[in-house]
Amino acid sequence: MLIETELTPNPATLKFLPGQTVMSGGTRDFADADEAEASPLAAALFSLGDVTGVFFGRDFVSVTVAPGVDWRDLKPQVLGVLLDHFTSGAPLFAAGTAAGIMVPADDAAFPEDPEDADIVAQIKDLIETRVRPAVARDGGDIVYRGFDKGTVYLAMHGACSGCPSSTATLKQGIETLLKHYVPEVTEVRAA
Repeated sequence: MLIETELTPNPATLKFLPGQTVMSGGTRDFADADEAEASPLAAALFSLGDVTGVFFGRDFVSVTVAPGVDWRDLKPQVLGVLLDHFTSGAPLFAAGTAAGIMVPADDAAFPEDPEDADIVAQIKDLIETRVRPAVARDGGDIVYRGFDKGTVYLAMHGACSGCPSSTATLKQGIETLLKHYVPEVTEVRAA
């Protein structure tokens, strides 16, 4: 089995592609070892000691390490854990635990005005068709959290969470795109 590795815009995160489906639906973000107990794979990655985040996408696993960790030393260990997991056919999640698919793309965290329904539908469509695929290529995910008085609230996950260029992605990339297609959008903020 060959597991490809890709750099992400976040220097602390590498994207690993096992050549098979990781999550058949949704995504899952693990921010610490306690959360990772739901997944034998995530728990094994956190047990390496220098891992600070694990993210499961459709066909990839992103792994984030602590500041100052040299990927040259840790990458072979991560590849070993991933190889063992995917060749063994072990389940991604522990028996008796919910897969805990991350916040669905349409789960608004902010109250929305029913009169904004058409605007929200346009925003969600653009995020789903144009933004999410691009963010996934970088080893992360983006989740719609709400629209209020011209402001769109989005949450970044995986390699995009904590990435030095995430603010630029939100402001220069996503905000520009949304403003172009949905004139009612005046700003995009991280939620």
